[in-house]
Amino acid sequence: LQHHMLEPVQRIPRYELLLKDYVRKLPPQSPDRGDAERALEMIFMVAKHSNAAIAEMERLQNLWVVYQRLGLEDDIVDPSNELIKEGPIQKISTRNNSTSEKYLFL
Repeated sequence: LQHHMLEPVQRIPRYELLLKDYVRKLPPQSPDRGDAERALEMIFMVAKHSNAAIAEMERLQNLWVVYQRLGLEDDIVDPSNELIKEGPIQKISTRNNSTSEKYLFL
């Protein structure tokens, strides 16, 4: 299902390239020029919006994976939360001069 859902989104950049090429090859006095330029602006905005929506979906998906790894509830995922970085770190204790490996979610 996910593979088939990407197909329409992948068409948008193709339409943008097609319209750019069409506008570039149109004569300046062509009656279609104004409509073609407006169509190009519209497809550019659609591409920008779809890219932002995909990025937001990926951000929330990554956050949901972290919540699952921590054993937290699915419904606790807050869209205002953001995963900045994750990875192993070394905790150094100056009291007993030891180190321990931890995993950090920031």
